[in-house]
Amino acid sequence: MPADASIEETRLTMTTIANGSVVAFEYTLRDGAGAVIDSSQGGAPMVYLHGNGNIVAGLEEALHGKTAGAHLKVTVKPEDGYGEWREEMVMKVARGRLPKNPEPKVGLELQGVGPGGEPLHLRVIAIEGDMISLDANHPLAGQELHFDVSVQTVREASEEELAHGHVHGHGGAHH
Repeated sequence: MPADASIEETRLTMTTIANGSVVAFEYTLRDGAGAVIDSSQGGAPMVYLHGNGNIVAGLEEALHGKTAGAHLKVTVKPEDGYGEWREEMVMKVARGRLPKNPEPKVGLELQGVGPGGEPLHLRVIAIEGDMISLDANHPLAGQELHFDVSVQTVREASEEELAHGHVHGHGGAHH
């Protein structure tokens, strides 16, 4: 390894997470009962641009100021995660307004379009005759999130990454 490479590696591992940092971390996410919801274990680490809202606010805040090699357990309250569960995000629609395939059943996830043209992720939560109840809340809304995080690398974002608001290259967008 060239001498310059070890200097660069040292600089990368000593960089503190701040707005404009590209951060790679491994994580396991559990619900309040301890059940694993998601994990990067056995796959690629999560890579994001710090300060751009690319991950839930509570986790981003907890990572701020940390360095590569940091291990932390973070509990994120609903308001700093996927928000509180909101009754007004539940709607009833006639079965005929939904696609025929697949047949609606509780737990089915659908894509929709909100009033402003934004994409909506909907889950069937009840079927009562010809009426289908759909929930547009995030599946983790209202839940406390428990993260076990290991920061792998931290580096400064490129000008292009900063301009686009997300990470490019390995672990990020490829465009």
